[in-house]
Amino acid sequence: MAEIPTSTPEIDEAAPSILSLVLRKMWHLRMGVLGALLIFCLIFIALFCPYVSPHDPFKQDITKRLWKPAFMEGGKAEYPLGTDHLGRDLLTRILYGTRISLVVGLAAVILMLTVGVTLGLVAGYFGGKADAVISFLVNCMMGFPFILLAMSLVAVLGASLQNIIIALGLTGWPVFTRVIRIETMKLRDREFVLAAKSLAFSTRRILVRHILPNLLPAILVLATVEVARAIIRESLLSFLGLGIQPPTPSWGVMLAEGRDYMLLQWWLAAFPGMAIFMSALGINLLGDALRDLVDPYLRKT
Repeated sequence: MAEIPTSTPEIDEAAPSILSLVLRKMWHLRMGVLGALLIFCLIFIALFCPYVSPHDPFKQDITKRLWKPAFMEGGKAEYPLGTDHLGRDLLTRILYGTRISLVVGLAAVILMLTVGVTLGLVAGYFGGKADAVISFLVNCMMGFPFILLAMSLVAVLGASLQNIIIALGLTGWPVFTRVIRIETMKLRDREFVLAAKSLAFSTRRILVRHILPNLLPAILVLATVEVARAIIRESLLSFLGLGIQPPTPSWGVMLAEGRDYMLLQWWLAAFPGMAIFMSALGINLLGDALRDLVDPYLRKT
């Protein structure tokens, strides 16, 4: 009986490429898992911060002002990250600030999605005058400096949690509109859309049940990235005094309160800044992993 070969030159040559592909995907997946773990930690802290935080975030004690972190000489174990200029526990305020950042980031992106995806679908599917008007609005919005537009909206509406969400949402929708418009223009001439038109399906049904589901991967990836940007922008506006107002624990507010003490009490600004960095890093890592998984061109490389 002839011996069955256990390998062929073609298989041996293909094996390294398949192995390298698997290793690359594992690397991207590992980064995505790391990002997901960071986001899970943020969500857990936001939900259970009253139970895990050591102190009241609003309680002031001037006799304990500007205490050093516990790991520094002279620090106290009951205040692991030290205290601020009013004697409030910095760790507790950072934990409670997670709630503000996540609420603002998610709510602002939901508003961006509602406006941006709707306009993108209309512009990409109908084209013509609707596309020209919407594209003009998008170009105007993207050409206007974000900080000036957001500051103007907050100045008109007033500085509050609700208004900062509205300001971020109304300044961030053009990104979604531009992406969704391009993707919709690619899909509107595909066979399944033409078949739906030939069957006299309503425009609403075609958009909602045939085109929108094919846009979900792009929407998911873009929304993930925009959550991180919304968190950073909220911190920026709060730092400038146009966002969340003291004494509400917000990372941007804590940065603003610590800027006058940065040379001597560096931890007042360093730890809130690190919280902003870690949250944005986790969301961006997860967004990159999702992009690699849903993009068919990246799956082939």
